[in-house]
Amino acid sequence: MRSPVLQRQRGMTLFVALVMLILITLLAMSTFNLGKSSVQVVNNMQNRDEGIAASRRVLDEAMSSTRFSDTPEDALAGPCVNSNQRCHDINGDGAIDIVTTLSKPACVKVRSIKTNELDLAVEEDRGCSVGTPQTFGMAGSSAQTGNSMCADSTWELLATSEDQQVQSKVEVVQGVGLRISSDNVDTSCK
Repeated sequence: MRSPVLQRQRGMTLFVALVMLILITLLAMSTFNLGKSSVQVVNNMQNRDEGIAASRRVLDEAMSSTRFSDTPEDALAGPCVNSNQRCHDINGDGAIDIVTTLSKPACVKVRSIKTNELDLAVEEDRGCSVGTPQTFGMAGSSAQTGNSMCADSTWELLATSEDQQVQSKVEVVQGVGLRISSDNVDTSCK
């Protein structure tokens, strides 16, 4: 015959085992979800970094020539879709992964360079120097204002990269200084 203590505990072991099984299952599910979230965060960071790198490549290409100040609407040579766009195949599968668009470069500031600021030992400055012409009574001549034939301009370039698969978007802004001819100030820097 069974003891009365054992009869009262009938099924209690099964109940405790089921509760433990549920707790272990919940722990496993939360660990899985946490791992999945971490992978998503890393993937998003990788997409962001790829977009930033693509934008920087386009900005470097644009800044390596004076095309962005001469023809701002067509600053990139050989665009992929529209003017001022560059396509990137990141994973090498032949499909366009990221499209980077260079917005129209904006001239932010122009400052005429004074003749006394030029260093004639530097070749770039020699091209800006003005002789000492006789300009008695000539209004607006560079000899009277002290300006050289060059101006320093500051430009703002904006590149926007959009991932075609995940639709993520990254914007990178870069400033660049460019010396331009004083004659081109009105046309280049409006």
